[in-house]
Amino acid sequence: MAKSFEWPEGKQVGLSLSFDDARGSQVEVGIPILDRHNVKATFYIVECMYEKRIDQWKSAAANGHELGNHTVTHPCGCNFGFKEEGNLEDLTLEDIAADIDEATAKIENVFGLTPATFAYPCGQQYVGRGENTRSYIPVVSERFVAGRGFRDEANNLPAVVDLARAAGTDFDGMPFETMKRQLEGAVASGRWIVFAGHEVGPDGGQTVIDSALDELCAYASDPANGIWIDTVEAIGRYVQTRQSS
Repeated sequence: MAKSFEWPEGKQVGLSLSFDDARGSQVEVGIPILDRHNVKATFYIVECMYEKRIDQWKSAAANGHELGNHTVTHPCGCNFGFKEEGNLEDLTLEDIAADIDEATAKIENVFGLTPATFAYPCGQQYVGRGENTRSYIPVVSERFVAGRGFRDEANNLPAVVDLARAAGTDFDGMPFETMKRQLEGAVASGRWIVFAGHEVGPDGGQTVIDSALDELCAYASDPANGIWIDTVEAIGRYVQTRQSS
């Protein structure tokens, strides 16, 4: 049986909305939806994308949205075929630590803030190959309040979750009714759902459906539904404090 956990102000479940890569549709389509409902989300940004819209991302941060670390080079496993070199299998713990620290330094320089949470590119948490494979979860743990995964199978039990490997649930292409069912199912065990997506629009690959996002924000913001919706940092810090006590 899961350990009991008390959310603040009588809430029954935690919800964080997160988006990866600083894609243009996030500021053009997604943030206006979020702002209309006064919902704060977490955006895991990479330099090659956010540098195209720095002023818009600065405005997002000033309005309470969280900007998180997603590395500089976005390294994933070689099987994705994204690049010939610099894949996770090619890296050491020192390499990934340097990449993460460089991303933090760039965000500090551009936005004047230090990212508090991290999202593992492609949801993968290792470097190296074969017998030299190493987890880089400890690297993330010593630097951030939380490290978010992707396409994980179970949502977070806040009393026991390892914040350095917090589960992320892919909500690209997910209809609102599926989102709602997940939230309703999480109430009994008081879970924390961290949705993770990419583009925002009416359709397409790796796209959070804009109308579903709008419905989700309205539903989660209704006090009658008992949902605490906030950034990964805000909820992560609360979970961290409760676990410590």
